[in-house]
Amino acid sequence: MRRGVFQLRGIVMVAGLCLLGLLPTRLMAQPPPPPLPLGLNLGFTSFLDGGPPAGPGLYFQEYVQFFTAGLFRDQHGNKEPVPGSLDAWVSLNQMIYQSDQPVLLGGKWGIDVIVPLVSIDAHPADNPVLTTTSGLGDILVGPYLQWDPIMGANGPIFMHRIELQNLLPTGRYDDKSFLNPGSNVYSFDPYWAGTVFVMPGWTASWRLHYLWNADNESPNKTFRPTAGDTQAGQAVHLNFASEYELLPNLRGGVNGYYLKQFTNAEVDGKGIPNSREQVLGIGPGVLYSFSQNDHLFFNAYFETQAENRPEGSRFNVRWTHHF
Repeated sequence: MRRGVFQLRGIVMVAGLCLLGLLPTRLMAQPPPPPLPLGLNLGFTSFLDGGPPAGPGLYFQEYVQFFTAGLFRDQHGNKEPVPGSLDAWVSLNQMIYQSDQPVLLGGKWGIDVIVPLVSIDAHPADNPVLTTTSGLGDILVGPYLQWDPIMGANGPIFMHRIELQNLLPTGRYDDKSFLNPGSNVYSFDPYWAGTVFVMPGWTASWRLHYLWNADNESPNKTFRPTAGDTQAGQAVHLNFASEYELLPNLRGGVNGYYLKQFTNAEVDGKGIPNSREQVLGIGPGVLYSFSQNDHLFFNAYFETQAENRPEGSRFNVRWTHHF
């Protein structure tokens, strides 16, 4: 594979990544709707997302993300009078194995596993609404197929991957706490990622997810003490990025994400009106390659267009190593 063509396939955050990006906002007037799972990939993948940097083999990726939010939006995008703010530190530890064996339509099989650790702080700490826990998040397991780049006269033209991601309910969960590292549900979040080489040194990438969630049979007892089960709605979420090679080892550009929930959340099988989440985040990013086997990413995102969730900022650092 050509230098700079990056394997970002499994860089999919797991429980806790979006922990603070999923807080429903109507906390005072009525019980909040069940939130989307905490392990969604909102901005963790960005540049050159369609393929690996160094071909087959074992990869390790470490992420450190800081999320802060002090502004909460209701279902109409209006500011919600919820006192306090939220901060979160998330560490993702990911192992990826990319084989060199085609198994279906030329796609080569691979597997990625992510184990998250999450620390959440609410300010003020005694806010009865913004109760939190910290600890191990939900583990992600994702088998995938990676296709070799389609080549042209001047190098790669297009590369892509399909992954079947599974968020497993393995993280810490307290049914009396509003925010937890674990979601207590199984979620299926497959995606299609690709990179187009617009011209030498300039690429555009995306990662498009569809999200389905199982029932939570131990829902939050503080807000709904009599509920038997809840279910978060279905959603699509998209990461997008475009970058340019500024120097032989340095790339810079724009990165973003968009989340749109398209079905209402449910309590005991009945839909909750106006419970759909939405958010758009955009910001700058840079990528420095120490070698073909070691790469460092920095991405910043500033959110807008939020509905039924907080609106804040995310700052993410990621190191990718190929053994």
